Parts: sequence; structure tokens; C-alpha cells
Amino acid sequence: MSNAHSGAAGNGPAAGPAGSAAIQNRPTATAPDKSSGSGPGPAPGSGPGPERRQSLSQRGLPRWAPAGFAAAGIVIGVAVGAGAGLQSRVQWGLIAVVAFLVISYAVTSAVENSRQAKDRLATSVVWVCFILAVIPLFSLLWVTVSRGMKVLDPYFLSHSMAGVPSSQAGGGVYHALIGTLEQVGIATVIATPIGLLTAVYLVEYGKGALAKAVTFFVDVMTGIPSIVAGLFILAIMLMGKIEPSGLMGSLALAILMMPVVVRSTEEMLKLVPNELREAALALGVPKWRMILKVVLPTAIGGITTGVMLAIARIAGETAPIILLVFGSQLINSNPFEGAQSSLPFYIYEQYKAGEVASIDRAWAAALVLIAFVMILNLVARGIARWKAPKTGR
Repeated sequence: MSNAHSGAAGNGPAAGPAGSAAIQNRPTATAPDKSSGSGPGPAPGSGPGPERRQSLSQRGLPRWAPAGFAAAGIVIGVAVGAGAGLQSRVQWGLIAVVAFLVISYAVTSAVENSRQAKDRLATSVVWVCFILAVIPLFSLLWVTVSRGMKVLDPYFLSHSMAGVPSSQAGGGVYHALIGTLEQVGIATVIATPIGLLTAVYLVEYGKGALAKAVTFFVDVMTGIPSIVAGLFILAIMLMGKIEPSGLMGSLALAILMMPVVVRSTEEMLKLVPNELREAALALGVPKWRMILKVVLPTAIGGITTGVMLAIARIAGETAPIILLVFGSQLINSNPFEGAQSSLPFYIYEQYKAGEVASIDRAWAAALVLIAFVMILNLVARGIARWKAPKTGR
């Protein structure tokens, strides 16, 4: 053992230089040289070089550039239209639109790049289409308000045309307003439950041939002319020897209103998540109660809006009223007996007279009708917001 130990001890000094040489020759990991760019660091040129800095600091148009382009287009349109002797302001507007689009694309291409120019051109086209769609609406409102305010006052709203010739000033729209409220109200009471229940059947229960047939006839009735609905009720009146009244006009209006209510309610019910239905049914709730307590309250906002749109659709109908109600200059508060008037029929009647005073009354009645529809929409939005399900905690 002493020999072995001495041998091992004797080999130590001999093996020392060889071992140290092997250790020195072993490859070792060296820190990357940042100055030379070698090692696992980022490759040369991968950092924010000149090209990257140029792309980040490229020129851009200010935020008011679209307004400036529009002003320049208007100036060019007016100058070219006046210089060319064009009489129509529509032609001036078209020239201004074309100039606006060309200037927007050309300047953006020169200052920024072609990609931004195409994007700005598409945005400009969208804005032009929006303005072209809004101009007729504001023009209609402006003309109606400016001409309707001439005779619109409390007297006009509280008196009828009894004893007032069409050529003389005076008279009012009270009898037509009463007729519109009663006829539209009766039509709403008739059409809304039927349309709502039909939509519930199509969404929740409808399958097979019957549901397809109902959907088909609803689509057909959506595009039916109002005069056809009036003729249908008129045929029933002739067969039953029924006298004209506000109720007959309400029946025709209900026919026109039902498909709108069905279609809008159906779309709203389809938007209710199926998870809500499944959760209610998993708790053992009957399906009818699930529809009444879960589905309808969730969609009540859209349903109310659809009903208001349907009311706005029938509030301006004239043909069924002419056929079935006949119109009257007197106040008739009973929709079940005797002829009545309505706002659309009043407008038609006064404008047909052709006198200055009657035309002013027609514009005032048109303003009252627009205000009536707007008030209905505001009330509908308020009810929808009030009855909407609470989503917050």
C-alpha cells in the first residue's frame, strides 16, 4: 500500500505539467466582443439604422388636411362652374367632389406614400357618399320647417277646417291629428300582438312546411303596396255593406304594419344568445316561461324599435285612408262610425286645392307629421332603455 501510495504520489508531479497543458488547450466560452460585433449579439445593421429611422420619421399630413382638401375642392367647383357658365348647382357640386378626390389622392401620394394615398382616397369616397345621402334629408327638413312654421301655431293645432274655404287663411289640423292618433293606435293594437307572436313562433317553434309558408307570405306582405291593402278592406266593406270609418282604415294599416313587426322582431329574437335559453331550460323552467322571462326582455329594445319603425311606416299612408275613411272637415272622435280625416289625407287635400293658404297649411301639417314620428321614436328609445336588461353589477 505504501508503494502504491508513493507511486501515486510520484506520478503527481509528472502528470502536473501534462494536465495543465490539457486544461489550457480545452476550448472555453468567451464573452462576445461588442466592439467587433461577433457573438450572439444582434447582427450588424439589425438595429435602428438609417432605413428604419427614415420610415419612422417620414413626413405626414396634418389632421386638418381633409378639411383643406374639401375647401380647395369647393373653391375649384365654384370657379369652374361659374367660369363655364353652368346654371345647375348640382354640376358645381359634382365638380367640387371630383376635385376633392383628385387633390386628396395627389397630395397624399406626394407627401406620404401611395399606400396612404389609397387609404385616404377610400376614406374620402365614404365621406362623400355619406354627405350625398344626408343632403336630401337636411334639405327636406329645412324646406318643411321653413315653410311649415308660417302657419304653425296653437290655433292651427286646436281648430279644424269646419266652415273654412280652402282659399282663405285660417283653419287647423286638429281633426286630422285626432284621426291619425286613433287610426294608428288601433292599427298598432291589432298588428303588434299578432306580429310578435308570429315572430316568436318562427324563431322558437317554427319547423317544417308551415314555418316556411309563413315566412314566405311575410316576405310577400312586406312589399305589398298600400293601395292593395286598401282594396282588400274595401272589398270586405262592399260585401258586408259597411260604412267608411276610421276602423276600416286602421285594418288596412294593420295589414301593412304586421310584416314589418314580424321581420324586425324575428331578427331581434335571433340575436338573443342560445346560452340564455339553455341556462333557463337547464333550471327546469318551461319553454313558454323562458320565452316570456328571458328571451323577450333581452330583445325588448330591438322589438320596441321595430314597432316604432312600423308605426312610422303606416303613419304617412294616404291611399288606404282615401279609399276607406273618405276624409272629413269636421272633428270626429269616434273611429267606429263616420268619416274621419288624417294628417296624410289632410296634406293631400290641402295641396290639391292649389291655393296659397291651403299649400301653407299642407306644409304645416307635414311638419306636424314629422314631429309626430320623431316624438314616437324618442319615446320608443326611452322605453327601450328603461326596459333593457341591466348588465352592470
